[in-house]
Amino acid sequence: MPTATRWYVYLLRCGDGTLYAGATTDVESRLAAHREGRGARYTRGRAPLSLVLCEPQMDRSSALRRECALKRLRRRDKLALLARAGMKVSM
Repeated sequence: MPTATRWYVYLLRCGDGTLYAGATTDVESRLAAHREGRGARYTRGRAPLSLVLCEPQMDRSSALRRECALKRLRRRDKLALLARAGMKVSM
């Protein structure tokens, strides 16, 4: 029986102050890919990138649903989420 793969949903703060949401099974390698310009098109040219939130999910389906929910949030709601998580926020 195959072992379950842990999925994560993450938020990146881009150099221009915008926030990017994504989902992956390996946060460190995905962040490295973003920083090397091999990640999402949105993050290319928006360096430096910093990981500001990482949430574990039970499976791929729940990770993709959470990612979609984060992407639908307004900026102020994403900042409020980060504030509740104890992250330093700036406008």
